[in-house]
Amino acid sequence: MTIHREGYKTIGIAALIFGVVNLISFYFLSGPLPWVATIIFILTLFVWLFLVSFFRIPGRPLLINDNLIVCPADGKVVVIEETTEVEYFKDKRIQVSIFMSPANVHVNRNPVSGEVIYNQYHKGKYLVAWNPKSSTENERWSVVVKNNHGEILYKQIAGALAKRICNYTAVGKSVKQGDEYGFIKFGSRVDVLLPVGAKLLVELNQVVKGGVTPLASWA
Repeated sequence: MTIHREGYKTIGIAALIFGVVNLISFYFLSGPLPWVATIIFILTLFVWLFLVSFFRIPGRPLLINDNLIVCPADGKVVVIEETTEVEYFKDKRIQVSIFMSPANVHVNRNPVSGEVIYNQYHKGKYLVAWNPKSSTENERWSVVVKNNHGEILYKQIAGALAKRICNYTAVGKSVKQGDEYGFIKFGSRVDVLLPVGAKLLVELNQVVKGGVTPLASWA
């Protein structure tokens, strides 16, 4: 396991606060109120360990298969439906949404290889990630990748706690399936808009792993 670069600053600041708070706590409380000092230590240690866990990148064998579309994120499949995509395609698409809780790995990985032909950041609200309106009203970052099979759109969507979306793609850039393309801090969701003819390989409420679980096949 390694730590994502987006977490270095946060974890470092949290470690400094952890040290200062506990030095003060043990200096003033370890004599008269040792149980209070112990509780403070346990609580602050829990917060710091949670932050380390949140920014973790677990080692795992990635699924690389040009005929498949792979899940871009860890989490739970909360939406599978046919919808009219209004941002880019403006036609019928199959939407698959993956909800990431704060306990999930938050690295986002390219579901396919190809060329980025669309990349757009949208300011927006911070509705809870499972709200259907979050796909079109929340802060989000949309990417369309094209290859010889076709085009798919995938969105990083901020949730009620997520306040920063990191995206490392750009129009004209070639991306590889399984490579990291972004990160969302503190709870979020990823939508994938598939061609209507794609064959789904996941089910509603299924727990999936980014870069590992096959989401769909092109046909």
